[in-house]
Amino acid sequence: MLRTYDRTLISNGNPMEAIVGFSRAVRVGPYVSVGGTAPVGADGKTVGIGDVAAQTRRCIEIIRDALEQAGSGLHDVVRTRVILTDIANWKAAIDVRKEYFRDVRPVDTIMAVSGFVNPEWLVEFEADAVIAGWAGDP
Repeated sequence: MLRTYDRTLISNGNPMEAIVGFSRAVRVGPYVSVGGTAPVGADGKTVGIGDVAAQTRRCIEIIRDALEQAGSGLHDVVRTRVILTDIANWKAAIDVRKEYFRDVRPVDTIMAVSGFVNPEWLVEFEADAVIAGWAGDP
């Protein structure tokens, strides 16, 4: 029997979602993908300018909120991606990452890019989760 899954779009209210056509996260059945997450506060301004650790923490908080909206949480994360503008900052970002994922131990990719849309951003974060014990869409 072919199983079909409902698709749920998760928004955090970013006005660019409608303009560009993206979602903070998408849940399809038990799978949740959270896209590139920048260190932006509720006021739309960059959090922790010049501070990779503070920016990483903010990215993970946004991801946590998106996962919770999708009926999941950080405990369900199976993959993270840490994207930096300077690979020399990897340790500061990973030290924060491990505060959240030390016991979950998802797979991880760390990479550097030449820059982000906003030059104040030193890091973006992505995560994928699979909801453990998922019994199906209601």
